[in-house]
Amino acid sequence: MRRQSLNGLWTLRPVGSLELEAVPGRVPGCVHLDLYAAGRIPHPFAAGSLERIAGVAEGDWEYERTFEVDPALWDEEHVELVCAGVDTVAEIFLNGERLGETRNMFRTYRWAVRERLRRGPNTVRIRLRSPLAEARSQHAARPLPALWNPGTAALRKVPAHFGWDWGPPLPTMGIWRGVALEGFSGARLAEVRIRQEHRPDRVALHVQVQAQIQTAEDLTLAVTVGDPEGRRIRAERRLAAPTTALTLEIPEPLRWWPNGLGPQPLYTVAVALTAGGRLLDRRVEAVGLRTLALERTPDRWGESFAFVVNGVRLFVRGANWVPTALFPDPDRGRRMADLLRSAAAVGMNMLRVWGGGGYEEDRFYALCDRLGLLIWQDFPFACMLYPLDDPAFLEELRAEVQENVRRLRHHPSLALWCGNNEIEMLWPLWRWQWRGRGKDLARLAEAHERFFYHLLPEWLQEEDPDRPYWPGSPSSGRFLEAVGDDRRGDVHLWRVWHGLAPTTHYRKRIPRFVSEFGVQSLPALETLQAFARPGEPASVDQALQERQRSPGGNMRLGYYLAERFRTPARREDLIYLTQIVQAEAVRAAVEHWRRHRDRCGGVLFWQLNDLWPAVSWSSIDVTGRWKALHYAARRFFDPVLLSVAVEGPRVALFLINDTREAWTGSIRWSLETFTGKVLAEGHIPAEAPPLSVQPMGVFSFAPHLRRHRRALAFIAERWRGERLESRQVALFAPEKDLPLPDPGLHVTATVCGEVLEVEVRAQALARFVALDLPGIDVRFSDNFFDLPAGRAVRVHGRLPPGGAAPAPQALRVRSLADVRPAGPRWLDRARRLALRLSPGGLAAALAMRLLESLARPEARS
Repeated sequence: MRRQSLNGLWTLRPVGSLELEAVPGRVPGCVHLDLYAAGRIPHPFAAGSLERIAGVAEGDWEYERTFEVDPALWDEEHVELVCAGVDTVAEIFLNGERLGETRNMFRTYRWAVRERLRRGPNTVRIRLRSPLAEARSQHAARPLPALWNPGTAALRKVPAHFGWDWGPPLPTMGIWRGVALEGFSGARLAEVRIRQEHRPDRVALHVQVQAQIQTAEDLTLAVTVGDPEGRRIRAERRLAAPTTALTLEIPEPLRWWPNGLGPQPLYTVAVALTAGGRLLDRRVEAVGLRTLALERTPDRWGESFAFVVNGVRLFVRGANWVPTALFPDPDRGRRMADLLRSAAAVGMNMLRVWGGGGYEEDRFYALCDRLGLLIWQDFPFACMLYPLDDPAFLEELRAEVQENVRRLRHHPSLALWCGNNEIEMLWPLWRWQWRGRGKDLARLAEAHERFFYHLLPEWLQEEDPDRPYWPGSPSSGRFLEAVGDDRRGDVHLWRVWHGLAPTTHYRKRIPRFVSEFGVQSLPALETLQAFARPGEPASVDQALQERQRSPGGNMRLGYYLAERFRTPARREDLIYLTQIVQAEAVRAAVEHWRRHRDRCGGVLFWQLNDLWPAVSWSSIDVTGRWKALHYAARRFFDPVLLSVAVEGPRVALFLINDTREAWTGSIRWSLETFTGKVLAEGHIPAEAPPLSVQPMGVFSFAPHLRRHRRALAFIAERWRGERLESRQVALFAPEKDLPLPDPGLHVTATVCGEVLEVEVRAQALARFVALDLPGIDVRFSDNFFDLPAGRAVRVHGRLPPGGAAPAPQALRVRSLADVRPAGPRWLDRARRLALRLSPGGLAAALAMRLLESLARPEARS
């Protein structure tokens, strides 16, 4: 098969406008990027730019390119024009002749063009229709209930393009994946399917091939399997029919494991189709040899929900993945790779590709294969009802599902297909929106149950029968039954944040699997300043307001900050504290659920990443800067975790081992004043069997706490021999009520080549020590850490290559003791009470309680 790429420079012009001239257009790309490159619109991240560029998606736009056909393609019997991704509703023209239209950005469209091509110049033109106008037209023709963006359900386009509670309403238009001519003669590979059969000492690979044959020549199919050590196994067969199969036995197979459980060896499977010694077509797939199942078995708590890989019951540690960029810019691949490596670096073993986004590109899953990051893949349906009773819409979905499942099904990282995001959870909202239209909603309910519980899994059984499917997130596995219940299925926990419940509410719940929960924080000041107007301090505040897309979000930031801390006087302290609030809330919840790994199958916090400089739930902002949450994740996602649970004067210690190897060492603990006076201490020999939670002791310190008014720290350390592996510090009251002293930090920093090495010592307890090198992005080995009195911590960070070595004294070090409050304590309490009792606060709490209560089965009976 031969291929001629048509990517590169095209011409972009508005349709029907005589005022705007054409500008250069890039493919792959989009209209916004091309207009920005031509100086027609401001950068969408810039302060005040949203209103100025909102009109781009209101118009129709046209891309055009003139090309000549490669001489080799004229020798092929069949030539197709292939559009791998058009966003979204468009008409395609070749040499002035209309080939057809696209209505789905998630799939590839092909047209036979051999007889339409000319020797000499050819012109391909793609005319894009306004997605906003299309959404309005769809909504007028058939309104459907939606949490966000009515009318977009009929568009097979990334739902979040129209705005979400962490992203702006900037629907893209463009050719976001490549355009090419593809030609073949005689035959080509239409489908390659690889299934694994695991036995104790070997794995059989069953390779089934479907070919498109248009020749009478003898065809030969050859399959070669290469292992990571360079060994090859080959099988060959005459292709006598369009569909044939081969089986190859792999002795002593190298098993693929998720991150933290073992290595990720990959085998290559090369399929070649030849005729008379000529190579007609070739396909290469990378596979990992592993078994994977979603365990759902009855137990004393209800029904389990746990992933089992190679017979090992996994505790999932991870986060939710949202689209990484507003537009398909050329730098997206680098940012994507950095995000994935950052996830693996802190011990994550799964990411959920959220249903408000889309299917990711091939290189995303390939890198997850190498990093051991399992993928929970939502289909792109989110927070609205869809026209699933429309045969034409279902036909479009069938093509979309088939193409993407076939594209992704061989990746060992792909762990689960999930039908949708929050459609069942929001059913009480749909009832309220369509009150008085019960019959219409019942008809839609029947269509949604049929699609997500019957039709979609039937399609998957045909295309990918060896991978588990789950109908939606959250779900109990039964349509509209006990959605969000702790006894079965997965849950999204939003009473904390949206419902203003205290962060301690997490510890009242032990779900079978937690697939969403979180607390917002501000991005780094440098991230906001980069997109504010130069020299205008007020522009930073404007950027903060623009980038808070969650209604009432800034109120909630203040509310949860006041739960533990004094209100700060300075903006940089506000950023610092909101990040700590986020990190601590998620840490406490994750440790709680990890202590119950026999009951809870895993946790995915919301969310890993951003697509623009946002006030959001992310642990990494759009520039790649790690927030406090991501540094904390390296500690609370540590496969071997020492966890401290404080309840009043009682302290319980747990040793959690998520690995396949036993851990042996010791636990050292002490109860100290903030200045380092030891009031009690102990040393516990410790052993944690594989995949276990071990209680290590319960202590009560009531007399000490009364004497010192709770101004004490409990310090627990995990040692292996004479090496300190981790440290935990727990307090007995919120920091706002404790007299934290000046820690007297002593900092030594040196630059060795491209590495900055830092040692920090403390004379008194330093809470949440944060390191920062202004003007230089340094990702430290640890940050936002606690440092008890008399201890030292050594961390390092790699400097950007090629720059001048920074002066070590430029390093900024701060702790909680450096935060200056904005007023007296009584004012802090008054602010928190006012936020709680405000109309927005009361409405939020009531709405979340009502939503949860209506989701219970007894509320509907």
